[in-house]
Amino acid sequence: MPTRDADVIVIGAGVVGCAIAFELAARGRRVLVVDMRRAGAGASRASAGILAPYVEGHHSAALRAVGLRSLALYPEFVARVVAAAGLAVEFSTSGTLEIAVDDADVGRLQHSAAALSAAGVPNTWMDGSRARTLEPTLDAGIRGALHIPVHATVHVPAFTAACAAAAVAAGAIVHDSVSVSGFSSEPDGIVVHTTQGDLRATEAVLAAGSWSGALAPPGAEAAPIRPVRGQLVHLQADPGAVGHVLWGRDVYLVPWHDGAVFVGATSEDVGFDERTTATGVQGLLASALALAPGLAGAAFVEARAGLRPGTDDSLPFIGRSAVLPGLVYACGHFRNGALLAPLTARLVAALLEGDAGDPALPLVAPSRAGRL
Repeated sequence: MPTRDADVIVIGAGVVGCAIAFELAARGRRVLVVDMRRAGAGASRASAGILAPYVEGHHSAALRAVGLRSLALYPEFVARVVAAAGLAVEFSTSGTLEIAVDDADVGRLQHSAAALSAAGVPNTWMDGSRARTLEPTLDAGIRGALHIPVHATVHVPAFTAACAAAAVAAGAIVHDSVSVSGFSSEPDGIVVHTTQGDLRATEAVLAAGSWSGALAPPGAEAAPIRPVRGQLVHLQADPGAVGHVLWGRDVYLVPWHDGAVFVGATSEDVGFDERTTATGVQGLLASALALAPGLAGAAFVEARAGLRPGTDDSLPFIGRSAVLPGLVYACGHFRNGALLAPLTARLVAALLEGDAGDPALPLVAPSRAGRL
């Protein structure tokens, strides 16, 4: 049998793939990461970095459950990545402020506050005046805000780069400009077919984001993952101009220590079209300034776009293939790739070590979408 290129081949070098590669390499596995472009150059580059399971999982108990577990892993995971990579990663625990602009929002957010309190989750409902004292950029007409302090943010491009560097420091190899076309099996192993030739390993992890659905193993159904374009605007304000994530009805603003503010994000079913558009940027800016007119003087830095891997239930597919021995799915994270990266890395590492007993695995099992 030909010499194997790695113990594990990770297909995809976004935030999820790089987190997995680090976790596996840190556990002593010989890891090879391949991507058609450089690490973090896809959807991860256009992520605002909000880690907010009580917002993202408001209508999904399963998403809320896995999001909360992953958020709890973040401080330790970031610390390990930073120590291994020697690179700084901004991780903030200032929480989110969901903004009410009318009576309907007030009723909805007060209901959320009551539900959170009943579940023992710290939160604070405040009127508009108090919210504007806390965040002076907000519009004078806002009606109130709900603060959820457990929520956090991570600078996803920096985090992805640090995960990749930490994986390399632990012995992983990362190759860009490698496109994967398919898989086949061989005795006690898997072959990954690429534009640069065949690669062999004991196991492979499919973490190719929106492109994962096109890589169905022979005899398997295609993973039902669709690309959803998200456009993001980067503004530059004075440091401290915004202190919390501001979450409006159709826009959110994410501040960073240097005064950068990420404004996001569109959600567009346009296929594999990664362009930023005049309409998308205009809509984001108009919504941002309606919510926080105090940012009118912020500088426009750039617009970014990425293709989020959407699924019907907004949950990822994490688990072993029912068809191809040695293939593990870790894809379909939609807009929660950053939030779920630490938990996904832990689940994949456990699966590759023969432990399929984690209670999160049935929630994200590929089998819910058919014979994958």
